[in-house]
Amino acid sequence: MSAFTLADLERIVAIRAAASPEESWTAKLVAAGQPKAAKKLGEEAVETVIAAIENDRASLVSESADLLYHLMVVLRIGGVGLADVMQELERRTGQSGIAEKAGRPT
Repeated sequence: MSAFTLADLERIVAIRAAASPEESWTAKLVAAGQPKAAKKLGEEAVETVIAAIENDRASLVSESADLLYHLMVVLRIGGVGLADVMQELERRTGQSGIAEKAGRPT
């Protein structure tokens, strides 16, 4: 059995986004639009941070799963594929994080 990947999650989000909003939380978020989905992503990010600060491993795992799921929904609504994000991460590996940040427009 192979490991579950973010690509698997992206595929599942795409399938569920096409379902009826009465049958799928993903479809309901997509139908509500990017502001609603982004707000939910922000809530999950805060919950993940709290779990990390509290050194609550179980909550950190659970909240991180929620965070990744909601990020995939936001990316889906925005028309951004996981491959685009991975390509950007790959591009950044050629330089240090300090140099990359310094090169960003202000």
